[in-house]
Amino acid sequence: MELSVSDLAVSLGNRQVLRGVAAAFRPGRVTAILGPNGSGKSTLVRTLAGLLDADAGHVRIDGRHIARIEPRERARLIGYLPQDATVHWNVRVRDLVALGRLPHRSPFAGESEADAMAIGAALAATDTFPLAARATDALSGGERARVLLARVLAGEPRWLLADEPLASLDPVHQLALLDQLRALAASGMGVVIVLHDLIQAARAADDVLLLKAGEVVAFGPAAEALTHQPLREAFGVEVMIVPDEQGRLLPVPIGRTKA
Repeated sequence: MELSVSDLAVSLGNRQVLRGVAAAFRPGRVTAILGPNGSGKSTLVRTLAGLLDADAGHVRIDGRHIARIEPRERARLIGYLPQDATVHWNVRVRDLVALGRLPHRSPFAGESEADAMAIGAALAATDTFPLAARATDALSGGERARVLLARVLAGEPRWLLADEPLASLDPVHQLALLDQLRALAASGMGVVIVLHDLIQAARAADDVLLLKAGEVVAFGPAAEALTHQPLREAFGVEVMIVPDEQGRLLPVPIGRTKA
């Protein structure tokens, strides 16, 4: 079930944020979206999720225009985790995670066995089982971020779109989340995440889309996109490419490009 955009243009107010964006994201792979601040990363993810309308071009999932998919079905296909996700009610963690099952349940229906299993799996995947009985206003920022991810995963979407999911996490949970995203992709889910760290992207992503000023600089396998010329063009930095212990090539920034 491919998720794709073609010749996409999106404006916010009077400012055009994306122009001419084309990419085909594949299930079973982690795709990282990177770019300088203001390059349109969050706007692209929100448009992929069907939350913003395009001025031109299309977003398709499995060949279907996303704007023509009924919202309830779309919520079963795409799970979206925003950068500034908040919790509006002080409920138990498990009750919050259970809200992720709403697209799968008839109105006023009780929790089914399938719901309970999906909720348990989401809590386990995000290491939030020990928090299940806690009130959400008693959580730290990092704990809340993991619980909100669990809510998305409880919906068992075909695609996970996450905008800077590592921002509130400590290093241990950042690494754990990246491992979990790779495991989700290995199970067949499509994963698209916005990241800032080049090394994290090189370690976690199969594919990388580089944006600058709303346009695509590079899109393809991480080992090709995270190389000298694309990173010079996108970020204005010079990098040193070094292999890690598993042979993955990591772009380590070493300075700004010379004018």
